[in-house]
Amino acid sequence: MKQKTLFVCSECGAQYPKWLGQCTACKQWNTIAEEMVFVENGKKSGVALDGVLTSKAEKPILLQEITSDEEVRIDLQDSEFNRVLGGGLVNGSFLLLGGEPGIGKSTLILQTVLKLPRLTTLYVSGEESRAQLKMRADRIGTVQSACHIYCETSLEKIIATAHELNPDLLVIDSIQTIYTERSESSAGSVSQIRECANLLLQFAKSHNVPVILIGHINKEGTIAGPKVLEHTVDVVLQFDGDKHYLYRILRAQKNRFGSTAELGIYEMQASGLRIVENPSEHLINRKRDELSGTAIAAAMEGVRPFLIEVQALVSSAVYNNPQRSATGYDLRRMNMLLAVLEKRAGFKLIQKDVFLNIAGGVRINDPASDLAVISSVLSSNLDIAIPPQLCMAGEVGLSGEVRPVSRIEQRIMEAHRVGFTSIVIPEANFKSSAATRYPIRIIPVGRVEEAFRILFIPSNSSN
Repeated sequence: MKQKTLFVCSECGAQYPKWLGQCTACKQWNTIAEEMVFVENGKKSGVALDGVLTSKAEKPILLQEITSDEEVRIDLQDSEFNRVLGGGLVNGSFLLLGGEPGIGKSTLILQTVLKLPRLTTLYVSGEESRAQLKMRADRIGTVQSACHIYCETSLEKIIATAHELNPDLLVIDSIQTIYTERSESSAGSVSQIRECANLLLQFAKSHNVPVILIGHINKEGTIAGPKVLEHTVDVVLQFDGDKHYLYRILRAQKNRFGSTAELGIYEMQASGLRIVENPSEHLINRKRDELSGTAIAAAMEGVRPFLIEVQALVSSAVYNNPQRSATGYDLRRMNMLLAVLEKRAGFKLIQKDVFLNIAGGVRINDPASDLAVISSVLSSNLDIAIPPQLCMAGEVGLSGEVRPVSRIEQRIMEAHRVGFTSIVIPEANFKSSAATRYPIRIIPVGRVEEAFRILFIPSNSSN
């Protein structure tokens, strides 16, 4: 057995023969660490799993000879989880769930597998004891006999146990605590995570068993470990949310079996995570008492419409450099919209502090929320409230035009379902839809000046 020294980047997994201050692959500083690798006869040590992971060799065939059968999916008895996955969990898939510590990753997976009494599950925990898992299961309130708890960190023992048990689902909580004898590095290092992920991938594909990995995220908000881990798995899910709020968001960053535009919303309770079926009614405050600086946006996540409350506060700058802060929204896009507001609409905000917040602790990336953002900012600046029964949807361009948005019909119907009587939409979307089709007043606008005239001039004239 031969010992070899490598220097590996903890961010991207790049290997170097000597130490460097900066990784030339990902351009990060002070991320390269020394690791020891043992090689035997040209192969890494620890070959005890070769017989377990060996699968039949396949021969190349023509593309037209391949049958395009639909993947067999497992119904997880969770509408939000199924929606994010694209209809359910695919057999033989390799899934990674990441999130901040304490956000509820283990609770989500445990309560999901406990709802499946006919599914034999092997739940491997490297962080918690059996008693802790039992307490969590009792708190959730659902216990089934087909879930096997195994507290182990050795990957060789885990795969050997899974080979004997032959489960329908394998859960690893978490990947940072698992180690394999094929790498001499400590658990959680780049080489250990990469080697464990490759072995678990072979097990999932050779046995046609779905494997769910739970991983932590670092200070930058990305999943801890090398990027090769995200490239290895089939599905990457992000479970996030503000721990000071009750709501949690489940979204897909990568999905080989479905769309990455879907999201699921949960509410954290003492008995576990509860599905939020009508997020619009939870994310907006219908008793605003006509306060200024608040606007309602009709947003979309995938094919799911919901209404969000955009809050803005504009005040005189105390320091020479005005502050710009955004929570739940892209700060760079907010600065761009403020520039449009100043250049195209003539409102000077250069000496004003601007604070923006998406209520409910959610984060929105839909461009159709642009019109609500600049309307809330202007409402706070003028101290004029937007009518409480009005919502809006529209993307704002650099020249001040209100650009059309997708799925306008779903946005309009969602606004009517929640109880709004008026909605401001782009003029280009209004041409393709008749106003009499919807039981709600539709107000088309072509530029931001038109929207501001509709929203604020009637209030000024009434005063």
